[in-house]
Amino acid sequence: MNFEFDQSSPLYQQLANQLAEMIFTGVYQEGEQVPSTTQLSASLNINPATVLKGMNQLVTLGLLEKRRGRGMFVTSGARKKLATKHRDDFYHNYVVAMVIEAKKLDISEEHLQELIKRGYQDDSQ
Repeated sequence: MNFEFDQSSPLYQQLANQLAEMIFTGVYQEGEQVPSTTQLSASLNINPATVLKGMNQLVTLGLLEKRRGRGMFVTSGARKKLATKHRDDFYHNYVVAMVIEAKKLDISEEHLQELIKRGYQDDSQ
């Protein structure tokens, strides 16, 4: 469990994002318990209310579930939800921007597809 924080966004948001990424990459498996608010607060030296706010975001997104008296657990299907979100983000953050730029450069759809194929075949990446 390795968290890194910066000044780019609120701590609770960074914590939520990093926990979500740990779920996505398999650090925490579906059905597995995540560290408690108290554990995270103590190990990261963050206010427990901040940790709870971040974890509650993941509950709202359906990635974590609270089990009374037992703690927080990764929900079934959490990784699939995150994969869908990553694909949507990829489309909006990269594909749309690439198509806009291709149109500015007068690159046809067919030529753009050829460029993408070439990118997949390029072994230097």
